[in-house]
Amino acid sequence: MKVESPALAALPGIRHAFFTREGGVSQGIYAGLNGGTGSNDAPENVAENRARMARALGVPDGHLLTCWQIHSPDCLIASAPWGERPKADAVATNTPGIAVGVAIADCGPVLFADGEARVVAAAHSGWKGAVGGVLDSTIARMEELGAKRERIVAAIGPLIRQQSYEVGPEFVSTLTALDHANIRFFAPSERDHHAMFDLPGYIRARLETIGVGQIDDLCLDTYSDEARFFSYRRTTHRGEPDYGRLIAAITLA
Repeated sequence: MKVESPALAALPGIRHAFFTREGGVSQGIYAGLNGGTGSNDAPENVAENRARMARALGVPDGHLLTCWQIHSPDCLIASAPWGERPKADAVATNTPGIAVGVAIADCGPVLFADGEARVVAAAHSGWKGAVGGVLDSTIARMEELGAKRERIVAAIGPLIRQQSYEVGPEFVSTLTALDHANIRFFAPSERDHHAMFDLPGYIRARLETIGVGQIDDLCLDTYSDEARFFSYRRTTHRGEPDYGRLIAAITLA
């Protein structure tokens, strides 16, 4: 049902999970633990799946909070359950009993914790979010709550990895125009004028630049591991109409 970061698991008083697709009630292309409120899955199935996730994290139903994600740089602070989901791509909290999370299906889920300050956060970081500053914003919101970046542990969960992430020449041009050193995140592709992009490597580099104290990469590929993970790109390659979403979440015990 979930995989964990050893680095986060070592922190007392913090629970987290990178939920897999295993252990849910959804059927068909959503089979398993689909947590995507934005998917076309039956709402009652998504609600039951998310309730199971909340219980696994030890929080009440309705206290697992995720945003309406828009590939933005925005991080919100949550102190209580909200009604309508706000638009943002990261959530931070220092309130026990609230689990903050993100939904992903290839983009990078990053969970954060400062065990001493008791501040946690979750960020949805595709390449647009990473370039745009969602990781920077998350650290800034955590610091507003008393965290210190040199104490923060960040865990990079299941996401599409370089061997599965082919991009076109426009993508390479866009990223290298921002910083020519970004060329190091591309490897040759079998197709001419294409390249394989290292999203987790780029995320790690951004976290290192920000000054995060410890970074743990779980080294799991959503695209190649269909038994455990949903993947937007795998669905696209198959011409399927929709896809399930994985949830990554963290809470103060």
